[in-house]
Amino acid sequence: MINSPTIISQSKHGIPRECISDPAHKVLEHLNRSGFNAYLVGGCVRDLLLGYKPKDFDVATDATPEQVRELFPNSRLIGRRFRLAHVRFKRNIIEVSTFRAPPSEKLLDHNGRIVDDNIYGTLEQDAWRRDFSINALYYDIRTDSVIDYTGGITDLEKHQIRLIGNPTTRYQEDPVRMLRAVRFMCKLGFDLHPESKEAIYQFASTLQNIPPARLFEEVIKLFLSGYAIQAFSLLRHFGLFQWLFPETETYLIQGDRFSQSFLEQALINTDNRVLEEKPVTAAFLFAVFLWVPIKKLIDQYPDSKKIGELIRKSVETVSINQSRHITLPRRVSLPMKEIWYLQPRFKYQQGIRAVRLLQHPRFRAAYDFLLLRNQADEIPNEQDTNLCRWWDKVQSLEEKERLNYLNPKRSRSNRSKTKKIKPKLNQLVSVDG
Repeated sequence: MINSPTIISQSKHGIPRECISDPAHKVLEHLNRSGFNAYLVGGCVRDLLLGYKPKDFDVATDATPEQVRELFPNSRLIGRRFRLAHVRFKRNIIEVSTFRAPPSEKLLDHNGRIVDDNIYGTLEQDAWRRDFSINALYYDIRTDSVIDYTGGITDLEKHQIRLIGNPTTRYQEDPVRMLRAVRFMCKLGFDLHPESKEAIYQFASTLQNIPPARLFEEVIKLFLSGYAIQAFSLLRHFGLFQWLFPETETYLIQGDRFSQSFLEQALINTDNRVLEEKPVTAAFLFAVFLWVPIKKLIDQYPDSKKIGELIRKSVETVSINQSRHITLPRRVSLPMKEIWYLQPRFKYQQGIRAVRLLQHPRFRAAYDFLLLRNQADEIPNEQDTNLCRWWDKVQSLEEKERLNYLNPKRSRSNRSKTKKIKPKLNQLVSVDG
């Protein structure tokens, strides 16, 4: 443990003051003027030192969450296990946390996991209780200096991710740190310190002790940030993926060719969309990960004529099993299921069913999913390949032309209705006469 911190002056760290967002400036200055000590902390300091533009700015202070709430009317308190304040500036949110002290044994469960992290402490204590050294760097806006208690600057220079303290204890305190380690390896291109790496193999199974709702956010960060294929590979390498998607991992272990191809192609496509700044959604991501076990259930009944009903039963079975590991909010689970339910409807290429499918709000996502299935050779025959091409052509047509193409009998049907009505009118006239 370092007894005194290393102070890096502005002339050495080179962080331009103008790179710090205005909202972060306002929060820091208001806290400091009010008699508190406040610093930028975590990923934003790390990224500024590496020359990146931070996505978010976090603040650490000796003010309690309640005191922060009193100082900032535009803030609200969140969290129970780890209480902090969110200060909102239109679309920007500055997360403000209070310095934490080391947790006492009374605040650990029988697995060594922290269940209450609201014991407040000093700046030095806060630094030593953070997860990785590269995330325990503090920027003091009053002196334009960076404060390093844990050797984070050295690890940045080494391109190394290192847990602060004993990896065994730190992973037990919060198993999500293993997922964060993988995320930083992917995001920064850094190596994981050997001791921090070795302990993951031992404690991977402790992910099952984490509340399923909390794991949802971690999975989103891992797979929708532009390095999904790398994250997938590392999660499987460390034995972590099986505790997130156990049914999917079952078929991957068995060497199922489709499962591997389907998932890898989907994650490559996702990374490309992020790189091209195109939208990516959690619903599509989870539809991909859970389609593998759903497909396996469907394949047990190859002669079933009620494919829609079969898909629904398979979806419910897999969804219930998956909810024990990751809980999906309704805003994700509902569109995810719609993507699956629309798959058998693509076989209808004419008539009102085809028109309604094209007008469905989830059509584009479902169509992309169909293309992905075809890319992975789930539907390898020429007829199904032509089906994808046919729907691709339909989308390129103008709206009026598209409707006629989907429902070619529409205009003839309208003319025939006119002919049927005319004799009835003549009959009415003759009767009245």
